[in-house]
Amino acid sequence: MKAQLEAARQAAGEAIGVFYDPRQNAEHAANLQRSGRLREEMASLMQRAEASGRAASGADRNARSKAETEPEECQSFENRADALFGA
Repeated sequence: MKAQLEAARQAAGEAIGVFYDPRQNAEHAANLQRSGRLREEMASLMQRAEASGRAASGADRNARSKAETEPEECQSFENRADALFGA
């Protein structure tokens, strides 16, 4: 859509500020508004993906640290033996 709008702007020979202002360009106003909404939606989705990635990464770190500090009775025999006999 962005490429189509830019091609139309260049074909019309209009200035960027005039062409991309939906109040001044009734012919392309719907597409300009749709392009803006799609850009905002894409930014929102990227933010959600980044937040989800950070949360998953934090959960992985938290799970690893819990596993490293599990109670003695939950640790494997090998880990307890190593701790007792200094291996």
